[in-house]
Amino acid sequence: MASADAVGSMEHPLSLPSLPPLPSEPGAWTTAMNNLGIVPMGLSTQPLMSEPLCLQRFDPSLRLLTPLNPLVGLGLVHSPGPGPGPSPGPGPELPVVKEIIHCKSCTLFPQNPNLPPPSTRDRPPGCRTVFVGGLPENATEEVIREVFDECGEIMAIRKSKKNFCHIRFSEEFMVDKAMYLSGYRMRIGSSTDKKDSGKIHVDFAQARDDLYEWECKQRLWAREERHRHMVQEQLLRPPSPPPIVHYSEHEAGVLAERLKDSQNFSEATAVLSTWIERGEVNRRNANHFYSMIQSSNSHVRTLINDKAQCDEELERAKDAFKSSLFAILTQCKL
Repeated sequence: MASADAVGSMEHPLSLPSLPPLPSEPGAWTTAMNNLGIVPMGLSTQPLMSEPLCLQRFDPSLRLLTPLNPLVGLGLVHSPGPGPGPSPGPGPELPVVKEIIHCKSCTLFPQNPNLPPPSTRDRPPGCRTVFVGGLPENATEEVIREVFDECGEIMAIRKSKKNFCHIRFSEEFMVDKAMYLSGYRMRIGSSTDKKDSGKIHVDFAQARDDLYEWECKQRLWAREERHRHMVQEQLLRPPSPPPIVHYSEHEAGVLAERLKDSQNFSEATAVLSTWIERGEVNRRNANHFYSMIQSSNSHVRTLINDKAQCDEELERAKDAFKSSLFAILTQCKL
């Protein structure tokens, strides 16, 4: 009773509303402890925790003393509400709960979500074939096809007599859908016979056909990549000059006429120099080459004379300009 009187006579540092006196009878004391959120654990004369822990939290928004869990005061349990102490961290991830799958001739029941997922081997490159084990003894190829048809187009099913089979799909992503069924328990119809029930296990399988087709695709992509790079290089490469024809008497006659034309002279000299570099000159066509070289030389002399004449005209024009400018400046000074 002395403890109850002490609790009733405590002074809080904040200005609190007056609290009603706590009862002194054992039954009433138990009721008061329950209202504070503290279970007396069968003790009727003494409080479970010390008095400062019984009245520790004050809610300023409600202006009331809120009940406090004694384990929070001891630091054993973090309080979920506002107050001192770290906030609780994120809870553990919930396991994925799979659904029951109903087929026409069988039913698939998922495994316990608390159990670890079935183990699998490393996925081979280009894998399109899966291994399915743990099949019921009475499972036929039609039942297996009915179950795995939902995953995608099935290319082939190779069933063994030892309750397993291999299923080959048309695309690689269909294998991932088939792996979802690993761990399911298959029951054919509504039978409870052991031969009509089994826990299936789906895993990646290594097939030579899958590896061969994957390698073919890799080689095809490599060829396409090389072709793309080659096309880009050709687009960025500067255009090559047109090919030059080989020497013949007809081409030599055409070239001799082009050497006399001032518009086609540069192209004709390029063809002539290429023929000489190729070694097209011999005793039979030496006269043709001599005449073409002589024609080129005469045309070059003509060009040199024209250039000299242009230079003379330029000098005369400069002198005339200077004379005119000097006359204008002389008039401006006067």
